[in-house]
Amino acid sequence: MAQKPSIPKGTRDFSQAETARRNYIFDTCRDVFRLHGYAPIETPAMENLSTLMGKYGEEGDKLLFRIQNSGEQASAPPEKGLRYDLTVPFARYVVQHQSEIAFPFKRFQIQPVWRADRPQKGRYREFFQCDVDVIGSRSLTNELELIQIVESVFGRLGVGVTLKLNNRKILAGIAETIGQADRLVDITVAIDKLEKIGIEAVKAELAEKGLPQEAIDRLEPILALSGYTGEKLSRLAEVLAGSEIGLLGIEEMRYIFAMISELGIALPVELDLSLARGLNYYTGTIFEVKALDWPIGSICGGGRYDDLTGIFGMPGVSGVGISFGADRIYDVMSGLGLFPDEAVAGTRVLFLNFGGTEEVTSLRLLASLRRNGVAAEIYPDAAKMKKQMEWANRRAIPFVAIVGEDELARGAATVKNMQSGEQQQIDFDRLVEIFAAK
Repeated sequence: MAQKPSIPKGTRDFSQAETARRNYIFDTCRDVFRLHGYAPIETPAMENLSTLMGKYGEEGDKLLFRIQNSGEQASAPPEKGLRYDLTVPFARYVVQHQSEIAFPFKRFQIQPVWRADRPQKGRYREFFQCDVDVIGSRSLTNELELIQIVESVFGRLGVGVTLKLNNRKILAGIAETIGQADRLVDITVAIDKLEKIGIEAVKAELAEKGLPQEAIDRLEPILALSGYTGEKLSRLAEVLAGSEIGLLGIEEMRYIFAMISELGIALPVELDLSLARGLNYYTGTIFEVKALDWPIGSICGGGRYDDLTGIFGMPGVSGVGISFGADRIYDVMSGLGLFPDEAVAGTRVLFLNFGGTEEVTSLRLLASLRRNGVAAEIYPDAAKMKKQMEWANRRAIPFVAIVGEDELARGAATVKNMQSGEQQQIDFDRLVEIFAAK
């Protein structure tokens, strides 16, 4: 019995139309990234496990896909894994190629990543990320540029979003203020789930991890601070008055929000003190983007990391970046019907094939259209007209050109609009002019 074809859970095939729409997202990101001076790199699908382990926190390490050894080393523990994100491989790349790089180094990267997660709606085991990072500069101008990139990408795609900001220095200050400075990772991992599981579940998780009840009670009102951004930051400055790192984070947020206003950035941006981004390597500003009109998790996120390259022997090199979740963006755009028709535009004209002299003439006309940028093709076989027309319909080709015996005699093709059914005669020497203008 033949094996039933299947693919692993959490992965997907993409049809031609789906691939075209995904490329529309990728191309939009590329255009915006290049506009801001970023250039592409690529890294391997697999990295040494030593590169990946310990960079994403305990929960992240559990989600790494490990690659079994083969051949003589088959029984040895795995030494390689599929990349979990593009940021850690980027840090490894920077250190490995530092002599070839001009700092600050601005790069973008559009490649798949893998996570051994439980598949569910909007969460996949294999998915693409569109990352854009700058490393080798501590200037907050870089954060502002990333905010402008977010505004531009989603503006071009037509996706309404809100951008949430916080600062890991503020979170470190909060941990310090409640007397739990050494528990920052436990606190951030827990409060990063606040929106998903609610404050009571977060408090329960913190208690389970051993935080004293007094510290949890002091944390709750801080996370509940409300009001305008300026009011939140002023109240926070009072609460964190004894924390130098916390006050530094507040000043960074004040500068960024002031510049957002100064530069006329229209993107909705809010300060969210519960935003923690559970990854261990963030040290400053953190970003998260949510779609306004479609229920799904974050569709873009990132932040500042001050010493990610240090783990590879190059300390003190600060970077900041964000990652666009292409698969979730695709789901939002599909759900809201935001893809333009031209995103999936393929062949404009199909020449029917009648064989003989008619086929030769059609091939010449076809070549002329292609030279002038018109996507065109010919049915490969001299089959029945009905079969060829049905094929054009199934592929949603908008126009069919018929060059039969009568058309040869007239020197004009019969062109049928497959949507309206309307037909017209177009001289051979005017086909390029007509279709290049459509």
